[in-house]
Amino acid sequence: MASGIPGRKLGYEGSGGGGGGGNLFKRTLADMERQLQNALLLRSVRQRTQTMPSIFSFSYGVGDLVCNSFTAAAPQRLVSSLPSATSSEFGFPRKPELLVVSSVPEDRSPVSVSDQLRELERQLLLDDEDEAEASVSCGSAATHAEWDEAIQLLISPPPLLASPTNSSSSTVSFASCSPPSSMPSPPLPPSSRQMLLDTATAVGEGNLDAATANLTLLKRAADTRGDAEQRLMAVMVTALLSRLNHPQVGISHPIADLRSPEHFAATQMLYSLSPCFKLGFVTANSAILEATKDEPKIHILDFEVGQGGQYAALIQTVAERLRLRPAKSPPAIKITAIIDPSSPFTNINAGNLRAVGDRIKKLAGRFGVVLHFNIVSLRTAELGAASLGCETGEEALVVNLPFVLSRVPDESVSPENPRDELLRRVCALRPRLVAISEQEINTSTAPFPARLAEACRHYGALLESLEAVAQGSSGPERGRVEAGLARRAVNAVAGEGAERVERCEVLGKWRARMSMAGFEPVPLGPTVVESIKARLASSWPNPGFTVKEDAGSLALGFAWMNRVLTVASAWR
Repeated sequence: MASGIPGRKLGYEGSGGGGGGGNLFKRTLADMERQLQNALLLRSVRQRTQTMPSIFSFSYGVGDLVCNSFTAAAPQRLVSSLPSATSSEFGFPRKPELLVVSSVPEDRSPVSVSDQLRELERQLLLDDEDEAEASVSCGSAATHAEWDEAIQLLISPPPLLASPTNSSSSTVSFASCSPPSSMPSPPLPPSSRQMLLDTATAVGEGNLDAATANLTLLKRAADTRGDAEQRLMAVMVTALLSRLNHPQVGISHPIADLRSPEHFAATQMLYSLSPCFKLGFVTANSAILEATKDEPKIHILDFEVGQGGQYAALIQTVAERLRLRPAKSPPAIKITAIIDPSSPFTNINAGNLRAVGDRIKKLAGRFGVVLHFNIVSLRTAELGAASLGCETGEEALVVNLPFVLSRVPDESVSPENPRDELLRRVCALRPRLVAISEQEINTSTAPFPARLAEACRHYGALLESLEAVAQGSSGPERGRVEAGLARRAVNAVAGEGAERVERCEVLGKWRARMSMAGFEPVPLGPTVVESIKARLASSWPNPGFTVKEDAGSLALGFAWMNRVLTVASAWR
């Protein structure tokens, strides 16, 4: 902005404390002119004849306005421009035209910022002759429109992306206001998560230009080897990019990675590493044993045996009970592993199930527990007591569904609704108990922006919890687990239709489904609840992990920092 004085540019430095606009200016205009003339004579600086840039020039004065608008230093200063003045004060190379003129008198009565700016405008625009002379000297003069624009910018500055600051300091670092060329990298967005949500909205609205621009910024905050937040950004950016590459419903997102042996192994590692997942299996075991205590024969139908870790723990618990009650005869346990040949995940572990069964039987033999292990391949429509080898009236039948139902298609995928059909078939078997464990997140029927928001909260907390368990370790096991979580999140967020196989639901929806299928909730009881809490305290003493009881102990939620990640419940 031309000031009417050769070579001068007006800058402003306000208080960051929010205390108003008093003491903004230091001297009268005449005092400022005399001070400037003395400085010019002392430094023997020749008058500049070329047109001075406006302070609204991005390359010339925006940095000054940003710094001066947010600085909390006192006393405040009025800055004038000199052609050759240089300084490295405050840790960054000052612009060559900046010079501190004077301090603010402490006894000046407070005046609002708006009033003082209007007064300055009146004084500078009052004398047309002076303005004409100044325009001859410096090559430009301020117009009324320019001053109006300046006033509005200074009173209500436009929103700017904030640079990272030191939280322990009450002032914004001057280094953050340095020219871009002096900084090692551009500043990060003020809120990466909010930008993720904005990007998802832009994608949903078809605004690909805005989405692409946001993703360019978000990539700066993404790092697969960084902290939990940076890792989350890497996962979500991948999901958004996947969505952008396949924006139309019906264009298949590959799910081969979710069916690979590597993903299966990563999932088993997750169940072992994460307290929230592992406690889901522990709760299922406790509920099964509580419902079948004193029963001579127990038959467990399992739709996801995995590597058999859950049953190794169950056998040890049974053996411990026998040790405490030696007069009691051990129960005979039969485990039936069910494979659905129509499921895309059938072949992941089918070939390994026989070896898993052999290991479980061998372990049971060492503990003196009689155990039988069977494998059946049946579609949902073929499930029945006879086909499953159930001995009605002679055994206590229980069904185990650990993190299984969320991968069964629901009504949003197929009008046949295989998910509810499976539950109805299971209910027709009249089991003593059905144990269910699922993630607490809605990625089934929610629209794309809502799914991304849910995924940010859920997977963000999950990655934080894994970081706490691993204590900052970046070992290969943690890396494989997080890669598996990334594959889940990308499928849940970016996939549509049949290609989205990660379709989790929250407890309320599961209750509605179970009720419609004919089930009633079973309270887990104080014995189960207290044993789970004791297990958490002994195995994972980190206070960030907690157990949340549903009303009447109808379900247990396993949370990290009060965010429930998984839920275990029992039904009959």
